[in-house]
Amino acid sequence: MNLHQFRFVQEAVRRSLNLTEAAKALHTSQPGVSKAIIELEEELGIEIFARHGKRLKRVTEPGQAVLKSIDLILREVGNLKRIGEQYSAEDSGTLSIATTHTQARYVLPEAVAKLRLAYPKVNVSLHQGSPEQVARMLIDEVAEIGMATESLAGYAELVTLPCYEWQHVLVLPVGHPLGQKEHLTLEDIAHEPLITYHPSYTGRTKIDHAFATRKLEPRIALEAIDSDVIKTYVRLGLGVGIAAEMSVRDVVADGAKSDLLVRPAGHLFGQNVTRVAFKRGAYLRNFVYKLAELLSDRLSRALVARAMVGHVDDYEL
Repeated sequence: MNLHQFRFVQEAVRRSLNLTEAAKALHTSQPGVSKAIIELEEELGIEIFARHGKRLKRVTEPGQAVLKSIDLILREVGNLKRIGEQYSAEDSGTLSIATTHTQARYVLPEAVAKLRLAYPKVNVSLHQGSPEQVARMLIDEVAEIGMATESLAGYAELVTLPCYEWQHVLVLPVGHPLGQKEHLTLEDIAHEPLITYHPSYTGRTKIDHAFATRKLEPRIALEAIDSDVIKTYVRLGLGVGIAAEMSVRDVVADGAKSDLLVRPAGHLFGQNVTRVAFKRGAYLRNFVYKLAELLSDRLSRALVARAMVGHVDDYEL
């Protein structure tokens, strides 16, 4: 048996048992993938996959056990490569970060700039996607560290730690009647056309839950994954924006000169927690720990290291 066979089996599962897609992802031929898997099954004396003709239909019970071992072996192979890079390259290489647009645009820039000062030989590669895509990039080892508000805590393959708390804010055109109201309620907002995030992004579940709890049906005029898009459409008069507080720092800094008004909405939608995540069992290089520390003073190297070996499940902000 060999690593190529292990990678073929793993990729076949990732591609929903489609060997043609697995072969494309691995830059090889479909017959080659099929032959390698069959050879591994013959060597082990079991069927990893149940078949209908030549098509893979499902993973067998012994195949599930094999997959767990393969995942462990390939994870440790990746760790060996990172250990080699750590000690041979003098803290150089590429740090891959998986994150959502909001984190990439408003939170990461300062931390990444400081990281580059501390590790000038390190290149940074940003991969943006939905929270679910961020989790998958970590599990598939496309990225070493992930950052998002939604979903990351729901994956057993990941170690996740709270990074910081934030709240939503209302973004209004200057002169909007809600801007003059002292105590805003969900009922006030539900009657307005709302411009906010797509359901998978930036705490949208908290927004939906707040309205549902009060049995209100908000008028969602536009959904976006980009906070700048939300602000743009508010400026055009399409409705009231609900955005993340870190995305309106420019509006707050402009003060009276801005054409937008910001009102806190944490009392309406609650607090959100952005989390950082790592693949469970992965070897983290020095600059990965450093980035975590730069993102939050609560994320010390010692804390992250303990979490990676299973001694810290979570901590309170």
